[in-house]
Amino acid sequence: MASFSLDEEVRLYTSNSEREKYNLLATLFGIIVALDYLERAYVRDSVTAVEYSPACTRLLSQYKTMLKLVEDEVPSIEEFMAKYRMDNTAALHRIKVGVPATVEHSSEAGPETAKWVAATTQSFITLMDALKLKLRAKDELHAYLQELVTGFARFKGSKDWQGRGKMVSWLITLNGMKASEELTEEQARQFFFDVEHAYAEFFRSLGGGKDDPS
Repeated sequence: MASFSLDEEVRLYTSNSEREKYNLLATLFGIIVALDYLERAYVRDSVTAVEYSPACTRLLSQYKTMLKLVEDEVPSIEEFMAKYRMDNTAALHRIKVGVPATVEHSSEAGPETAKWVAATTQSFITLMDALKLKLRAKDELHAYLQELVTGFARFKGSKDWQGRGKMVSWLITLNGMKASEELTEEQARQFFFDVEHAYAEFFRSLGGGKDDPS
């Protein structure tokens, strides 16, 4: 009869492929738990809409990416949560809706509006991430900014938003640069500051319920 030690580590895997599988499943588990905490924090007003929206968008994006990597092991998210006894109803609802609560309840204009708000939110996040990663050249930033300015144009009243005017001004600045030319650190810092303020203004405007897309 084989003997074993109570102090011996019990392994879930016996190969590198199995280890990778369990690591991916653990990451998916963690994303769901994090999303649930975020949803509950937002409901309790522990985080603002400006803080909540990009965090939720990023977690939903990570969830979708992770689900593709474990699709052979996870027939459905409900089965996964049942298997690991996960009681995270807030996260499950957000996953099924597919967009942050700020987008889901942004207006009465229907799913098309939600799609536009989600896309513009993602454009803000992508541009801010690019600046955080120290991308400075025109050919590294121009496409992200152009996409954001295009997203702004879908909303009624956006021409009166200060943030849109500043984004257009930065687009003009980039248009006047050579592809390889870079923003100075001072310019990049101001650019990021302007994007952050435009992002906050964007969500304040949505919260007012008066800036629906045309």
